[in-house]
Amino acid sequence: MKKIGNRQSTIGNVLFKRAEKLIPGGVNSPVRAFRSVGGNPVYMKKGQGAYVFDTDRKRYIDFCGSWGPLILGHARREVVEAVQKAAADGMSFGTCTPREVEMAELLTDMVPYLEMVRMVTSGTEAVMTAIRLARGFTGRNKILKFDGCYHGHADYLLVAAGSGLLTGGISSSAGVPAGAVNDVFVCAYNDIAAVEKIFSKHGNDIAAVIVEPVAGNMGLVKPELGFLESLRKLTKKSGSLLIFDEVITGFRLGPTTYGKICGITPDLTTLGKIIGGGMPIGALGGKAAIMKKLAPLGPVYQAGTLSGNPVALAAGIETLKILKKENPYPRLAKFAKKIECLVNKKASEKRLGVHCVSEGGMFTIFFTGRKPLRNLEEIRDCDTAKFADFFRSMLKKGIYLSPSQFEVGFISAAHSEKDIGYLAGLLKEYLTKKV
Repeated sequence: MKKIGNRQSTIGNVLFKRAEKLIPGGVNSPVRAFRSVGGNPVYMKKGQGAYVFDTDRKRYIDFCGSWGPLILGHARREVVEAVQKAAADGMSFGTCTPREVEMAELLTDMVPYLEMVRMVTSGTEAVMTAIRLARGFTGRNKILKFDGCYHGHADYLLVAAGSGLLTGGISSSAGVPAGAVNDVFVCAYNDIAAVEKIFSKHGNDIAAVIVEPVAGNMGLVKPELGFLESLRKLTKKSGSLLIFDEVITGFRLGPTTYGKICGITPDLTTLGKIIGGGMPIGALGGKAAIMKKLAPLGPVYQAGTLSGNPVALAAGIETLKILKKENPYPRLAKFAKKIECLVNKKASEKRLGVHCVSEGGMFTIFFTGRKPLRNLEEIRDCDTAKFADFFRSMLKKGIYLSPSQFEVGFISAAHSEKDIGYLAGLLKEYLTKKV
């Protein structure tokens, strides 16, 4: 083993030193950096079920799940076999393939208000296409988004964004010209009065409102009663489109979209994560009248050589079929609720500055006494130093969480009662001694 200072280096530390010389910040995505929690990133070599194993062969119970898509856990046998079979037939063709049709039929069956869908290669690309399509369909340019919601890294969506930007302590990005965001209105999440005020002045100019129906990129923030319903009424009245960004929530809270679950039908929906079963993928879907504006039928151009990649589709199709058949969602929700109740009970008993929120199989432990948390301004009160200490403590004891106070924890169908019980025991111990 090499030495770094006076401590022995792990293989991961050696890899990170090599990476820093050749990769900006040593990482290929800022959310993998450990700068907000301290130390160097962990390098994972293998995943199996609910567990990941690092380059030093240490096992962790994984509550990050590749940031959400691994709802069945790592290396689910049926999904791996589907990928192997597809790859053996060819990695990519640049032509139409049967799986494109099968995925379209599956999505429109599981989400009936998706009358047509277009496959792309990422959630970012799906959102970029949705915004362009909304502008092309309405003939308007302005859009409205919400502070702390992250919709990918297109220039005009990085203003007041969450996820990795928020973790890094910035709300926008250098390199984004002022002109790119001149047509973007930003409101606080759950602040329908602010939205109404903007619509009263600019409603006829707004092409679309885009929203995470359950916010997951500033930590888990739920929509207040009436918030999404009011967005639907305002957009319908003004002739604007309502876009639900369900890259995280799609098929995470049930075998369908959150829009279907809550009974609100958006005009367009963006999907990703789970529908690729761990492979790169994205999708856009909605009303046929809108979707037909996409090329080659209409004037709104979108293309992608790897859109509808057969290997990614094989993984996604198998994942969706398993979710539909096995319906693990009640169990995932039970596990997340157990974590929420444990944390909040301990916080109440000891008057701690910590609060847990869960929805379905998702949860966030916020290091703040403020509750409920409604928007980004309130979440900024979180004690990130305390979260960093908590993260490192959990990591040391074999729990892998998302390395940011402003992200979501994910439970998979592979997690067992024993796994959740182990986490619960560590939480009791930490909250008793540390906070």
